Amino acid sequence: MSESAYRVDTISRLAQWRIETLSSCTYRKSDPFKIGLWNWYLTLERNKQLFVKLYPEASSVARVQPPIASFIIKLVSCSAPIRKALAHPGVCDKQLKNNDDFIWAVDTTFVGKFIIDVEFLDLKIVPQPGGEPSSIWSGYFNKKHSLSTALSSLVRMLTDSIRTDITINSSSGSIGAHRAVLATRSPVFRSMFSHNLQENELSTVNISDMSFEACQAFLNYIYGNFQPDEFLTHRLALLRAADKYDISDLKEACHDSLLEDIDAMNVLERLQTAHLYRLPSLKTGCLRYLVNFGKIYEIHDDFNLFLQSADRELIAEIFHEILAA
Repeated sequence: MSESAYRVDTISRLAQWRIETLSSCTYRKSDPFKIGLWNWYLTLERNKQLFVKLYPEASSVARVQPPIASFIIKLVSCSAPIRKALAHPGVCDKQLKNNDDFIWAVDTTFVGKFIIDVEFLDLKIVPQPGGEPSSIWSGYFNKKHSLSTALSSLVRMLTDSIRTDITINSSSGSIGAHRAVLATRSPVFRSMFSHNLQENELSTVNISDMSFEACQAFLNYIYGNFQPDEFLTHRLALLRAADKYDISDLKEACHDSLLEDIDAMNVLERLQTAHLYRLPSLKTGCLRYLVNFGKIYEIHDDFNLFLQSADRELIAEIFHEILAA
């Protein structure tokens, strides 16, 4: 059988698979074809009935944002002198995740050549991180492009020091920034710039407890220029800054990240950090690592030193956890 027997032709929102012959007790799967954000497959199985399936290719896009499809699917006979069509009643807003979500069982006497004709009326996705489904053809791509362009412009304002009006002084260097952006992301900055405080009058903000590199990572996050390696390197400094300037999403990001790689080298520092910045999940994770998993015995000497300087309330929680275990 030629390669063309599996090819699906597409134009705009229309897909057609041309079947030259299909004998009884036959299964056939098309090549993938692209409509919208997804690659799709059609399959045919002929036994007593003809079964037609349409489904998206398994991928990260289909798993995270499965298509919600509205379409018309037809079988069109090409053998008779007059073209005959058999149409499915129509599918409206059906979520398609796997190859069993749409199955069309057809009682047909079609023989010879025929076409499977699929016309997509709409394809919707649920935007991340949630919300109402929206059509990918009613401004989705334009919106995505607009957001991407706006974000890249915001990043350039920082990296190219375009019209900066405030200077951030770290412990080892200075960076130009913008009052409006900082005030939008942090209620502390907003209050600072709304009153006749020294920072507002002198157009400077002193963050002396952050290195230049950590301060740069802090501003990169605020401006949407997220750098994974930079973030991991400066997580603790970013956590302090997020707490100080009340940037809740950055604090949560740091919290989640610190939970992911607790080990014997950092568990005591993480435990102290969790107590200081009121991070209950991180504190619970550290205590479970030490007590429930028995790692407290492997760092016995370090743990004794830690107890000599730790907060009394934290010490009480640790011993409560040990007694409970």
